[in-house]
Amino acid sequence: MTKTTDYSSIGLKVGIEIHRQLDTMSKLFCDCPTTMSEADPSVRFLRRLRPTQSELGQVDPAALFEFQKGRAVIYESDDRTSCLVEMDEEPPKDLNPEAVEIALEASVLTNSKPVDEIHVMRKIVIDGSNTTGFQRTCVVAMDGCVTVDEKKIPIQQISLEEDAARKTSEFGLTVNYRIDRLGIPLIEISTGPVITSPEETERVAKAIGDILRDTGRVKRGLGTVRQDLNVSIRDGALIEIKGVQELDLISKVINYEVSRQLELLQIRSQLVSRGIKEAHIGNELVDVSPLFSNTKSKLIREALGSGGVALAVKIPGFGGLLGRELAPGLRLGTEMASRASFWGRVGGIFHTDELPAYGISEDEVRAIKRTLGCGEVDTAVLVADQRDKAVDALTAVIERAREALLGVPTETRTVVADGTTRYMRPRPGASRMYPETDVPPVGISPQQLAQIRAGLPPPREVVMQELLTKYQLNRKLASQLIESDYLDVFKRVCSEQGIAPSFVATVLTENLKSLGREGVPVSELTTKHLESVFSAIRAGTVAKEAAPTILTWLSKNSTRTVEDAIRELGICMLSEQELLRIIDKTIESNADLITQKGEGAYGKIMGLVMTEVRGSADPAAVTSLIRMRIGETISKR
Repeated sequence: MTKTTDYSSIGLKVGIEIHRQLDTMSKLFCDCPTTMSEADPSVRFLRRLRPTQSELGQVDPAALFEFQKGRAVIYESDDRTSCLVEMDEEPPKDLNPEAVEIALEASVLTNSKPVDEIHVMRKIVIDGSNTTGFQRTCVVAMDGCVTVDEKKIPIQQISLEEDAARKTSEFGLTVNYRIDRLGIPLIEISTGPVITSPEETERVAKAIGDILRDTGRVKRGLGTVRQDLNVSIRDGALIEIKGVQELDLISKVINYEVSRQLELLQIRSQLVSRGIKEAHIGNELVDVSPLFSNTKSKLIREALGSGGVALAVKIPGFGGLLGRELAPGLRLGTEMASRASFWGRVGGIFHTDELPAYGISEDEVRAIKRTLGCGEVDTAVLVADQRDKAVDALTAVIERAREALLGVPTETRTVVADGTTRYMRPRPGASRMYPETDVPPVGISPQQLAQIRAGLPPPREVVMQELLTKYQLNRKLASQLIESDYLDVFKRVCSEQGIAPSFVATVLTENLKSLGREGVPVSELTTKHLESVFSAIRAGTVAKEAAPTILTWLSKNSTRTVEDAIRELGICMLSEQELLRIIDKTIESNADLITQKGEGAYGKIMGLVMTEVRGSADPAAVTSLIRMRIGETISKR
């Protein structure tokens, strides 16, 4: 897809869900802090999560999908960041009033209508990210709107929910989660599906992000904000794409999804033109293990050698289609392999569109096709693994082939770093939600709303004027600061530490952006890190010029302190005596230059000295001492 694509002609519709962590003192249903743990886990426990039927006797397909993976989950915790609530060993406490207040503030800022009473619900989630097997969520407001480029974007719903545990490792059928993040309050803002281009989606996401940022009460950094996209085109399907973290990745993700759906529709048309119907795609799995008795394929040899089998299935009419590219690095064969991997827990599949390859010879390919009775436009799919896994994997492949006859299957997908997506799970159904009986409802009074409206953050133009006048910033720096996540840090440092506002703003905007472009993980920096760096500068422990160096070190050593950085980097401020010794040595080495130029040698001497002491000395002090020493040297001659 290109920027010239006519999205209206293909009926593109996008809805977006913004999730952002709230910067509250405690979690949503307990008194634990909302910080990531730096301690070793003190408790580990094992769980196996299972789906349950709804009140109507239905089982959610997404929950069933996760259960069939057969996973065991090991949870890790420590008493500094989690308690028995996160372990699901005691009931949750009341809904966090601070989180409710922030959500109501966002509701007012998005012109949404708060509910009269907040009721907490349970949403079944058994992928291991929650110890309970469900996520607690509640609707706070509905029916709002934001205006973007003079277009009203409906805000369907604003909710509060608990964040999930964070996955730390996975091996085989065992997955490890740390529950320090579990329970941190998340606000979710969902728009209507009225967005009609990738670029507009980015602008809407930014507008909502700006509103949340303006509250000054949301967390920042990688992992604190996630965007889920609901994308559809005419004759395609509604696809939920989970976990887009970077704002500037949104357009690419949507473009690739549009491309994927259009290509799948083209594949459907080609199958129809070949006369292929669902009834043609059978379920017969054939054991072709004997064909590989002398194979050079290492993967197949290892599978057969460990007691496995090589099973194959004929997919009529799909010849040449499995290798068709849907998006960069993504083919119909990749789609089938993803399904096979999830449902069959296998490493992947082989298909005859890509063979011979992987050690499988031309003769072996011909033998497979002959055994299966493949015609010229047929393809064969092969899996080599334990029999039960191979059967489940090929059953999933057959199901995906049948879905190709319908065009685009409705599903949930997850985004990868290059902007393409992969199959994640089926779309959840309505049966996944049911009432939470352990948390009482929370009423919202007119007086509470009036108090929130009276305390709303000032408009951006007022904030801009304050930065220009009170803090004497130039307009460019002020704009960058407003767009950043660091306005609150800026104001606090300036008021409490008395450091020049222009310097503080430059570090928090231009310096951090520059470091980020260089690959420094600045998202790992905490508010405490930033404020401690400025505190060290104010105390004279380090020079201003050392700030980027220290921040780089802390980004890569996020559990350490500013004092650790200064010690490890060896950038303590030089005493006046040490500084004079360096200056005198430099002047002595350049005596001829001073003889020739006199005070005109200052620039050269300053450059040489600063090369040696940068980050360990105040440039103003260096300037004063150099001028003094050069003057003394000249007067002696």
